[in-house]
Amino acid sequence: MVLSGCAIIVRGQPRGGPPPERQINLSNVRAGALARRAAQSQPDVKDTPDEPWAFQAREFLRKKMIGKEVCFTVEVKTLQGREYGMVYLGKVSIGWDLFDFSVSHELVKPYIPEQVRLCDLEDQAKAAKRGQWSEGGGAHTIRDLKYSIENPRHFVDSLHQKPVNAIIEHVRDGSVVRALLLPDYYLVTVMLSGVKCPTFKREADGSETPEPFAAEAKFFTESRLLQRDVQIILESCPNQIILGTILHPNGNITELLLKEGFARCVDWSMAVYTQGAEKLRAAERSAKERKVRMWKDYVAPTANLDQKDRQFVAKVMQVVNADAIVVKLNSGEYKTIHLSSIRPPRIEGENKDKDKRFRPLYDIPYMFEAREFLRKKLIGKKVNVMVDYIRAATAGAETGPVPAFPERTCATVTIGGINIAEALISKGLATVIRYRQDDDQRSSHYDELLAAEARAIKNGKGLHSKKEVPIHRVADISGETQKAKQFLPFLQRAGRSEAVVEYVFSGSRLKLYMPKETCLITFLLAGIECPRGSRNIPGGIAEPFSEEAMLFTKELVLQREVEVEVESMDKAGNFIGWLHIEGVNLSVALVENSLSKVHFTAERSAYCKTLQSAEETARQRKDKIWANYVEKPPAELAQVSEEKERVANYRAVYVTEITDGLHFYAQDVETGENLENLMETMRAELASHPPVEGAFSAHRGDHCIAKFADGEWYRARVEKVESPAKVHVFYIDYGNREIVSSVRLATLPPSFSTRTLPSQATEYAFAFIQVPQDEDARADAVDCVVRDIQNTQCLLNVEYPGATCPLVTLQFSDSKDDVGLGLVKEGLVMVETRKEKHLQKMVTEYLNGQESAKSARLNIWRYGDFRADDAEEFGYSR
Repeated sequence: MVLSGCAIIVRGQPRGGPPPERQINLSNVRAGALARRAAQSQPDVKDTPDEPWAFQAREFLRKKMIGKEVCFTVEVKTLQGREYGMVYLGKVSIGWDLFDFSVSHELVKPYIPEQVRLCDLEDQAKAAKRGQWSEGGGAHTIRDLKYSIENPRHFVDSLHQKPVNAIIEHVRDGSVVRALLLPDYYLVTVMLSGVKCPTFKREADGSETPEPFAAEAKFFTESRLLQRDVQIILESCPNQIILGTILHPNGNITELLLKEGFARCVDWSMAVYTQGAEKLRAAERSAKERKVRMWKDYVAPTANLDQKDRQFVAKVMQVVNADAIVVKLNSGEYKTIHLSSIRPPRIEGENKDKDKRFRPLYDIPYMFEAREFLRKKLIGKKVNVMVDYIRAATAGAETGPVPAFPERTCATVTIGGINIAEALISKGLATVIRYRQDDDQRSSHYDELLAAEARAIKNGKGLHSKKEVPIHRVADISGETQKAKQFLPFLQRAGRSEAVVEYVFSGSRLKLYMPKETCLITFLLAGIECPRGSRNIPGGIAEPFSEEAMLFTKELVLQREVEVEVESMDKAGNFIGWLHIEGVNLSVALVENSLSKVHFTAERSAYCKTLQSAEETARQRKDKIWANYVEKPPAELAQVSEEKERVANYRAVYVTEITDGLHFYAQDVETGENLENLMETMRAELASHPPVEGAFSAHRGDHCIAKFADGEWYRARVEKVESPAKVHVFYIDYGNREIVSSVRLATLPPSFSTRTLPSQATEYAFAFIQVPQDEDARADAVDCVVRDIQNTQCLLNVEYPGATCPLVTLQFSDSKDDVGLGLVKEGLVMVETRKEKHLQKMVTEYLNGQESAKSARLNIWRYGDFRADDAEEFGYSR
């Protein structure tokens, strides 16, 4: 550093750290003093201006010597420690020879008159009236030095980010310097945009303690920039701090500091960096990979992953929400991927409507738009996935050891070179997560995400719009029988309607969103009989290939745009029909892939021949559900088709409960002894170790034990919890329901769970009959059934499956009379006709019984034959 025209600071070569400094004053000469700013603690003291020609003298030596290797000799050392001597630049003396040169350029004057040679040079300068000997005294050489800027933000904006010539006068630390802006002589403090170096912490006693690598970073910047001619791009001025980038002919100091591990990127000032934020990230990444200096202990977020797990190509199968997708890997495995560093739309505070069921997809503003954007862009497409970090599982305060959030794989997902997260943010459909400065678990394209968010805010897109938020009034009529009935004619008349598959329950059961009608419906595939999953079968054992059928349907149609033809509706309010996707009939596809069989109802459809042909092809392959298929001889097939009869395989059951809807619960007599043994053992154990009263916390779906009115404990399942005093329970071995206080409940011992013995009460309904919807008529039928069969042993035969339970015929164990047929003959119910050929004999018998009740005008037939409006009044179909 050149302090003035007659003083310099030198230091040796660095060895293991910044070398010590030494000030050398040139012997026998004196230059003018440079301007000094008064101490802020002394407001009465004024600033000291330059002496004439002082700055020019300093500049002459600065340009001549800065950064050069010199030799020096010390001639005089004062008591105060000041050293005076001769300095040589190469073979040129910066003492006499340089002084001689300096005097001839009117920059310095001799201090000791005895030096004849110097006096001669001074006399020549005086005679020629050069330099400080010129007329006027050199007032024009005094700088108008400006230590502060009245409006720094306006000053920075006025430069339009154009490079400004400057001299670096002081280096505070590696990333903060004091610069003299030319030609107007503004002395400003500049902080490097986008980075931060370790600093020196000022202690209470006034001393400074350097952070690790602070001294090295400062030396790195000083040795390259101090008193160098540079250009500075002034980029921003937040909170009176001027941010800029310093450009030297040999490079950009910001990038060099990062590359050598002397600095880290900072998000808050990265946005204003004009030279390309990706260059800074790349420089920092290089230092991290080499583990230099600040990053010596750095461990990358994906260090434990193999290369194939860090970056791969996968097919998008589902959009979970606005920041998560499910992809299928080449191995066939499914994996959930979260988009790095973005936050989906959310409701701030308690803004949920407590009067209705909260549905995030439709009730959170812009959540539906975000999901739709991803769905249309990604579903069924192959994407590039680059894993940025793995977010560890976190435990919530109330959940104990159970993770509140499971482990999440966070990645940058691109398709066709487009970063999906960036596209989502640029449309205002998500926001960027802000991190702590030392948190490296973030997107590898974090700066692009911030820039995209800034554009979205500026343009008022999506979440940043000041317009009224979009509202999606979507009616969910799944299971709403009355609403579904009203809606059915519209769908039937519409022919093929557009829909989006929102959820797949099983291979043939789906939830659809109808965009034109803005409603959600449950849709069952027509014409096929698909293997049922565990949730749809009493006992919870899934049929073979039910899981494969569901995965097949998911992969083909989940969240895809499809067309549906609605033909009818079942009793539970589920629509039945055909689903097409890109010309493929899903029912036919399932049959072709041996994942479903043709149902007899397909005979009435236009797709019957196609389904039968597909089933025949699948049978011949003997794959999946047809793996054990044995083809019957043609003669036997003909005989079966001609003489097929209903199979009567009655088994003994004990009827335990009759419901108001004319369903009943029954226990198999075969397993009755097992139930008795279990109950006896359980009660003995509870008697020896009574449960603690009130210790059980009831939650919907929990299995427990409940104390019945007889004072005994029974196995039960919690169906609803209104309050601790009102808990709805279902007795799983008997079929009855009760509302009890939680003090009458206790934990079910594991040795008596449903794994030891499944629930013994199975729900059934009567086949071939229609249950009256008129309350009085239905009550008469229920009373009759209760009187005849409750708590008695009967014989049961399953005739055909129903929407919620099997439909059966029931016989009295002694007389073998049909209970359902007796209800028909008593005129308490009407007959439900069936189309199956093998059931026609039973249907005919029931219809004959109905005719006899009509003739006798019993109960519902007491007014004679029904008219159409009478039938509807009593709750029967026309």
